[in-house]
This record gives sequence, C-alpha cells and structure tokens, in this order.
Amino acid sequence: MDTEQFCYTKNNFEISNTPTFVKDSSKDLKHIKKQIKHNVKHLKKAQSKMFARHEYSILIVLQGMDASGKDSMIKHILSGVSPSGCNVVSFKQPTEEEKLHDYMWRVNRKLPPRGHIGVFNRSYYEDIVVTRVHPQIILNDYLPNIHSLADINEEFFENRYTNIRNYENYLTQNGYVILKFFLHISKAEQKRRFLARIDTPRKNWKLSASDIKERQYWNKYQAVYQKAINATATEENPWYVIPSDDKWYSRLIVSNILTKRVNKMPLAYPTLTAMQKKDLVLAKQFLEDEDKY
Repeated sequence: MDTEQFCYTKNNFEISNTPTFVKDSSKDLKHIKKQIKHNVKHLKKAQSKMFARHEYSILIVLQGMDASGKDSMIKHILSGVSPSGCNVVSFKQPTEEEKLHDYMWRVNRKLPPRGHIGVFNRSYYEDIVVTRVHPQIILNDYLPNIHSLADINEEFFENRYTNIRNYENYLTQNGYVILKFFLHISKAEQKRRFLARIDTPRKNWKLSASDIKERQYWNKYQAVYQKAINATATEENPWYVIPSDDKWYSRLIVSNILTKRVNKMPLAYPTLTAMQKKDLVLAKQFLEDEDKY
C-alpha cells in the first residue's frame, strides 16, 4: 500500500474530491486483520525501545466528524502497547480554569513524556475547527480585544494556524514525532452509524442529542476542516486524510503509516558503558553466590 497517497503537506487538500471509501477495501478482511496484528507487534517493540531510552515521544492526533471511528481506531492499533508507556487524552469543552490560560496550556499538560506514545482523541485542533463553526464560544475565553463576533475574523484564525504550525515545529525539535490523522467519512456513513447506535441498546450511550444537532452543520465542518488541514500541513508535520467509511481498512492504513514512520526513527536499547557492564558482572556473581552463605 502506498501510504503517501493519503499524505498532505501543502495547500492541496480538497475535501470534496477526497474519497471516504476505497473500492474493494475489505475484499480480504482476514489479510487486513493479519497485517494490523503484525503492525501492532512492531509498534510494541518500538515502544519498548523508546521507553528504555527516553529520548523520543510519539504524539498521534486523531480528528474527524462524530462516529468517524476514533475510539475503535485507538483500541485496535494500540492493543499491544504497554499501558505504562501509552496514554490517551480527549479534549472536551474547556473548564473554567483552562479558560484562564492560553488555549495551548491544557495541551502542554497532557503531552506524552519522553519514551511514551500519546494519543489526542480530538485535540488542540478543536480550537480552529469547532470554534470556526461556533465562534460564539470564543467570546467566553477572556481574550483581549475579543468583545464581539466581528472581532473573530479571518486574521484571528490565521494567527491560530500560525501558532499551531510553530507549536508543532517546536515539539518536533524537542523529540516529538507527530502523526496527524483526519478520519474522513461520508455523511451517509455517519447516518448509518448513528442509526446503529440507536438500534443497538449497548451502543445507546454513544449517541447524544448534541451529535444530531451538530450534523446540521456538516457542510460547514467540511469547509473548516479543509481550511485547517491546508493551513497546518507541513513537510515536517503533514496531515494524513484516511478514507474511513470502512473501519477495518482505515485501521490498516493508519497502522501502516505509523509502522512506516516508526521505522525511520533511530530507536535502539541503551548501550552500557564498560563500568556498567562490570557492575552487571558483579551483580550476577553476588546473586549466584548468595545461597552459599
């Protein structure tokens, strides 16, 4: 699979021309699941080396419309990774404390430590996606010179795009590997999944009235995502737009991309110094001799 076909690094993403489904994507489901399992094992080994050295971190950013498969994506592509070296964060509506700080404050607090894999299930991108669809939210953020909707203009969001590009560049320079995925589903597929949640009692909790309400802004969200992706995709930190009407195929693509990126990282277990090796020999001798006394 050529994963580069899903990669966007310049202002060339057109959401209406980007497929949400790949023909025959689940033709061989058995093979797809086998490949994902192989990728998970590879990631597990890579994470072990990352954790041992504490030099690099991986940050996976997942964005997408409601019911695009973000939760199940996390479950399947990280199923083999040690919980001690992985954490998942979902950014909801800011708390009052968070509003009293800059909008990246809460993000910094949740970044994965060195040697860990972190997943942002919805992220700081909500601050340039949801707020563009509902700009009135920003009026409650105590921002200087923002007193009416007229103040929340194109320049305001262009500044935020710049903030995010600079922020991600800063993280990259400090050992973070950032992988940004937009799970791209069709409106028809979202409707099908919503109905399935209604018709399946054990899935009822997944659907809320707000999910249905937001669906009326579908076209606006599509336009806003196109702007956000084009404005923040760079050579160093591109966006991957994943056709997600077929959940298993989307998981395969993401796990392939993650595996390919991990393979480029200079990962290895720490090399012991001569003194450390000598200490190990002494420790082994001590353990072997302790029963003699």
